[in-house]
Amino acid sequence: MLDIAAALDRWSAEGRPFAVATVVAVGGSAPRQPGAALAVDAEGTAVGSVSGGCVEGAVYELCQEVLETGEPLLRRFGYSDDDAFAVGLTCGGVIDIFVQRIAPGAQFAGALAAASRGEAAALARVVAGPAGLPGRALLVRPGGTYEGTLGDPELDRTAAAEAHALLDAGRTATVGIGADGGRCGEPLTLLVETSVPPPRLLVFGAIDFAAALVRVGTFLGYRVTVCDARPVFATARRFPEADEVVVEWPHRYLERTPVDGRTVVCVLTHDAKFDVPLLERALRMPVAYVGAMGSRRTHEQRLARLRETGLGEAELERLRSPIGLDLGARTPEETALSIAAEFVAVRCGGTGRPLRGAHTPVHGVR
Repeated sequence: MLDIAAALDRWSAEGRPFAVATVVAVGGSAPRQPGAALAVDAEGTAVGSVSGGCVEGAVYELCQEVLETGEPLLRRFGYSDDDAFAVGLTCGGVIDIFVQRIAPGAQFAGALAAASRGEAAALARVVAGPAGLPGRALLVRPGGTYEGTLGDPELDRTAAAEAHALLDAGRTATVGIGADGGRCGEPLTLLVETSVPPPRLLVFGAIDFAAALVRVGTFLGYRVTVCDARPVFATARRFPEADEVVVEWPHRYLERTPVDGRTVVCVLTHDAKFDVPLLERALRMPVAYVGAMGSRRTHEQRLARLRETGLGEAELERLRSPIGLDLGARTPEETALSIAAEFVAVRCGGTGRPLRGAHTPVHGVR
């Protein structure tokens, strides 16, 4: 439910109880992944989605039921010839949905507030287990501290450790805990939802193609920075949708700015005095993607210069150049689309090939 935290945080602040249905597990082809949520308040207002439309009506009714009874429930929706067009998943997948009534306050309010602010936090909820435990939750902060209880100190420590590990990885997942994880005497299942700051998109080179890439990156949910050493080009007026515009030599900025395994680096300058020192550093960093604009001839010349800096073939293999997928792009907007398509494929493990005729999942799993 942290994917709709901004809306639910407002509901919580207003004192409005609501029921939230959250995807716990998926099988086969399903449009939404664990953590996706649909919430309904007492007035019937709904936010979010759990299936891209396939079972929304049935889940909406479950939320209304749970809002009245207060009893959480776990329900499975799957494909069948008889009810595919009623409440089943016509795409052939299976999803498990956990529905819970949430009153304002306690760790839920803290988790929603943290997620709505873009802060790192994890919410670990029991979705299956002994009577009385489903719906209980822990709010886990960076560093492993936690609030709330599952009813047993040993179980709390075990659950908090599992949630903290997923928070460090920025992943949402279900976790099974055996009977020896606490004194409840039965195994249970946790859904751990994580909220992490948005991934970063670092665009080096304040050119027209950069402006289009900023718009696409913002649309995809990245925190976008434009960096260029030339103050006449690197201005907030030219890049109003960027989160920040930095005037600095690119390699110096990259050395001092925080990056992680989700960071995307796009080098659009195709100027050796900027590119080589920047790429030398970027290709040594544990970032998700490094791409550089330029012709195939420019790419070969760039590789030769990078080898002279001491980069090995394994590091050079990480460089995506010429940048982007072959979409036949010509305009800055089309080029930005081809670049974004490539770094999304790299980050999510996609092939970049057409889905038609492929034997890969239609909906990627993260």
